[in-house]
Amino acid sequence: QVQVVESGGGLVQPGGSLRLSCAATGFVLDYYGIGWFRQAPGKERERVSCISTSDGSTYYADSVKGRFTISRDSAKNTVYLQMNNLKPEDTAVYYCARGYGYRRSNYDLWGQGTQVTVSS
Repeated sequence: QVQVVESGGGLVQPGGSLRLSCAATGFVLDYYGIGWFRQAPGKERERVSCISTSDGSTYYADSVKGRFTISRDSAKNTVYLQMNNLKPEDTAVYYCARGYGYRRSNYDLWGQGTQVTVSS
């Protein structure tokens, strides 16, 4: 079955860290770009980060630059999002999706999401 599955969300205190995983099945992740998006209650889904397939170039939203890092593990067919110095405004459901770029139409396969809650 062709799918991406997120994991690694949870409850963390402000200033803490989490690592989200996006595991691909049914296709080779190295051949595709992967994006991470998030959606907070009452807000639109926003692109947080993405990584291309060709040259490994990356994108980060201004709100997460310097705190989040996207990376690939080809052997595990997984993309990670390391999130450090988390803030309450990072609270959202995080989704990974196959594709690259700023348009949501560039992404053709979405996971079910994983909840990240930053609260003391």
